[in-house]
Amino acid sequence: MSALRFIDRGLFRLVSAAAQLLIVSAVAAGFYQVVARFVLQSPADWSEAWTRASLIWTVMLGISLAFRQGAMLSVEMLHGFLEARKKRWLEHLILAICLCFLGFMAWVGGQMTWRVRFQTMPSLDVSISWVYIAIPIGAVLAMLAVLAHWADGPRHPATVDETVI
Repeated sequence: MSALRFIDRGLFRLVSAAAQLLIVSAVAAGFYQVVARFVLQSPADWSEAWTRASLIWTVMLGISLAFRQGAMLSVEMLHGFLEARKKRWLEHLILAICLCFLGFMAWVGGQMTWRVRFQTMPSLDVSISWVYIAIPIGAVLAMLAVLAHWADGPRHPATVDETVI
């Protein structure tokens, strides 16, 4: 079990680092685009495409981090009304719904990636499938995150004492 937790923490630390680097690169490329266009009067054709691609990757990696923390799995009001046994059944239902949706998203994203594999982004001169593949990769990582969050066990809502710093 400790090996699985180590892999879990390591994987999502790596995903977090990648998402952070991508968001920083998107900001830098966007800033460069503004400077190049309005100060240097010579817009860069690659920066808009890179910004868009890195933001797509950031979002798709970021959803796995949100799912791992349970940030997108909460149904707090309903969860609060249920007794302990029914709360866990609600968590099972949420798990099933999330896995079905993310599995569908991974499948459709994989199909889209395959279909556009010969199209290139002219400004970056790379296949656009490198952008589209963020969808199935992000969805599969999110599925792993949902499973890891669920495997942590029943949720215990924070008490007032735990929330005060």
